[in-house]
Amino acid sequence: MPKMPRPLARTALAVTLLSLAGCAIQPPKTEDPWQHFNRKTFAFNEKVDKAVVRPVAVGYRKITTTTMRKLIGNFYSNIELPVSIVNDLLQVRPDGAARNTGRFAINTTIGLLGFFDPASELGLTLDKTDFGVTLARWGVPDGPYMVLPLLGPTTVRDVWAWPVDGYLLDPMSWYAREHSFRYYAEYLPIVLYYVQLRASFIDSESFLNSAYDPYLMTRDAYLQRRTYLIYHGNPPAAVIEQIQGLNDSSSGDIDQLLRQQQAYEQGKSGNAAAATPATAPASAASTAAPASAASSAAPAPAGSAPAPAAASSTF
Repeated sequence: MPKMPRPLARTALAVTLLSLAGCAIQPPKTEDPWQHFNRKTFAFNEKVDKAVVRPVAVGYRKITTTTMRKLIGNFYSNIELPVSIVNDLLQVRPDGAARNTGRFAINTTIGLLGFFDPASELGLTLDKTDFGVTLARWGVPDGPYMVLPLLGPTTVRDVWAWPVDGYLLDPMSWYAREHSFRYYAEYLPIVLYYVQLRASFIDSESFLNSAYDPYLMTRDAYLQRRTYLIYHGNPPAAVIEQIQGLNDSSSGDIDQLLRQQQAYEQGKSGNAAAATPATAPASAASTAAPASAASSAAPAPAGSAPAPAAASSTF
């Protein structure tokens, strides 16, 4: 039997190893070794959001109707589908690529450039993915969680989705690079995309604002959603337990953050009662315990268990 040429043998071995690596998805981590830096960046992003981004999103909601925002959201969801299609192919998921391609074709034609969504009525639901998920599917570990200025939460692995998906694959990025208008008008579609995205989160702000520690809730919700995307909506129970810290004795007391949240909410309600003259005598005693509990409850250390509220919101 003739021997395989050495270069061809090396190529075959590399392909085999790569295929095997694709079957071993790296388990998620709950560590947050850069929490000190992340919290400062998170606070900075919150200030920028309150000063600039949120007012623009609120103004956008005032001049648009719910139907208009839904149609615009459908359009952007459709125009971003090539990113998912390419990543489906990189993940060796021909079924996902075919489904997203069919969805893109139907919504672009029958759905009038994606403003309408007849593909969902035909059973071709959106299966969004990105380059960070592609790396995870090929066994690349997620690395530490981090918060980037203006860009927000990510991980060392997921951060590569910005240059690959956002620059190389995004049709809006292609459009901006291929055109040059006055006042940089070629970037208006991208700006409107982020305004639309920010406006869609306004209704859920109260949930985040009521959290004892918004940083932890944001972190845990992000990591859980990434796990959801990596397993395309069906993560194993063991993975869910790991991302929630349920099977890690070193992750701290999972009930601690729940007690802190309860003390925080009681403290807020107690302070509100104290501000009412009619209930001032009764509230004086009731606010003492919550106030002391809230003051003694320090933020959970790095690697602590996710907030129960955030855990239930994703899965």
